[in-house]
Amino acid sequence: MTIWCLGSVNADHFYKVPHLPGPGETIAARDYARGLGGKGANMAVAAARAEARVELIGAIGPDGGWMRDRLAGYGVSLTHLAGSETASGHALIAVDEAGENQITLFPGANRGLEVSQVTAALGQAVPGDLFLCQNETNLQAEAAELARAKGLRVVYAAAPFEVTAVQAMLGLTDLLVLNAVEAAQLEAVLDQPLTALPVQDIVVTLGAEGMRWIDTDSGKIKDFPPIPVRVTDTTGAGDTFTGYLVAGLDAGAEMAMAITRAGKAAALKVTRSGTADVIPTLAEVEGWTP
Repeated sequence: MTIWCLGSVNADHFYKVPHLPGPGETIAARDYARGLGGKGANMAVAAARAEARVELIGAIGPDGGWMRDRLAGYGVSLTHLAGSETASGHALIAVDEAGENQITLFPGANRGLEVSQVTAALGQAVPGDLFLCQNETNLQAEAAELARAKGLRVVYAAAPFEVTAVQAMLGLTDLLVLNAVEAAQLEAVLDQPLTALPVQDIVVTLGAEGMRWIDTDSGKIKDFPPIPVRVTDTTGAGDTFTGYLVAGLDAGAEMAMAITRAGKAAALKVTRSGTADVIPTLAEVEGWTP
């Protein structure tokens, strides 16, 4: 089948720093690199590298030709990637010696999507396809409604966390993916536990503590152990996990199996510096022994 990914495409500017800067602090970066990123692009590349068929719905500016080339090279279909007069999105990413990051994001063209563009793209979807989105574009809820009407399973990564965006998506989502911080924020805002949400499946990534799957229909909660690795850069690990998770489900894997493989892909990713450009292929994931 096909994964329809409504998502952002960014230029990621990486700065290696001795520590993450505090308020008013100026520090010198030890290294610099530019790469392909954006949660949408990362998830799309991860799913494509997991050997799924992926259609990316998004936009880039006049400066985004190199991003288009890289996405195509990684196997992502760009039929529905629009051009915009607005500059492409970009992110300034500081990464410290422990691999933790601090990110400043400029949305740019990612926030200028048109309803007609989304409608035209999803008009080609068929029942059984999956729809995937996150919070770095506009039109998430509108697109999710269209996807549901076409018989698609809706997967939503609630990041970056935005209260209004998440509240608008909860009633439209079949599978919710979020990290531990986002989960705590959501429970605090709604004043209810994740198990009470109107979403059938919820997957929480817990960083060094592994992953958790909540089946709200049955009340079943299953924890998955972490894979210990030496961390180089955590940027894009969650996106890698989500892309691999959705690709596994698209291929017919049971949730537990899809989560396990996605966790392995994310663990391998954090041993590498960068985002979309270093997301591992399925062959690398399957052949890797932690």
